[in-house]
Amino acid sequence: MTSVVERLQGDGPVFSIEFFPPRDAADEAVLWKSIRELEPLDPAYMSITYGAGGSSRDGTIRSIARVATETTLVPMAHLTAVNHSVAELRNVIGWYAAVGVRNILALRGDPPGDVYGDWVPHPHGLNYAEELVELVRSLGDFCVGVSAFPYGHPRSANLEADTEYLVRKLRAGADFAIAQLFFEPEDFLRLRDRVAATGCEALVIPGIMPLTTLRTLHTSIKLSGAPAPRRLLDRLEPLADDPKAFRAAGIDAVTELCERLIAEGVPDLHFYTFNRSKATREVVGRLGLVPARA
Repeated sequence: MTSVVERLQGDGPVFSIEFFPPRDAADEAVLWKSIRELEPLDPAYMSITYGAGGSSRDGTIRSIARVATETTLVPMAHLTAVNHSVAELRNVIGWYAAVGVRNILALRGDPPGDVYGDWVPHPHGLNYAEELVELVRSLGDFCVGVSAFPYGHPRSANLEADTEYLVRKLRAGADFAIAQLFFEPEDFLRLRDRVAATGCEALVIPGIMPLTTLRTLHTSIKLSGAPAPRRLLDRLEPLADDPKAFRAAGIDAVTELCERLIAEGVPDLHFYTFNRSKATREVVGRLGLVPARA
């Protein structure tokens, strides 16, 4: 099984895609329509998220297994420590290995129901993402990723402390980090510089969400944990009552963001698709990341 890191060692930038597991048959049809539409574009890898407390565990395992066996895509499964004992985590990691998945994004995860709530570890579980990285590494030849936060994790005292925690995860055995959402290229580039300044050479990858509706803009603000810059709001908010114009301006803004990141040498753009393919296809097409045969 090809690793994420191997897929990022080419001569030029690539892109990757993220989905969430389906809740029902209708969701599954939408998910697989998007997967099949993006597969010919040869993304470097694809990932499927994992619900808080294992709420979507079975859907993640089923979907990622199907990707591993029925597509040409390189799969990466998410895994969180929320509400799981170490024995349960070992079982899930074993299930991933059994279906041919060797890339895992290891996350501590957020408290169910309130991402800003107090963290309560499972009595027989883990406290930190770095412990989950070590566990995954101990169980086989896995390529392991972790999360990064351009504006700092909500529970971190400051960016210096947040960088220290990130580097600890990377030095525990993670091969790369994927950054949560951000709005300006400099927000990500400063994160990358902070990691590099510690002497850590692990890859840091930007997470990108196409801004197609006012709802996706608000979702981006919520997930980033930071207010959107006034420049972006002034560009998009006046178009709130014109969906077509909003979408066009949002795609333009995200494409410009990606162009700057590519110019700064990022190896991969990781797109949060919300199980839809059209906007991601448009952006990567504009960026020239689509193979000629697609």
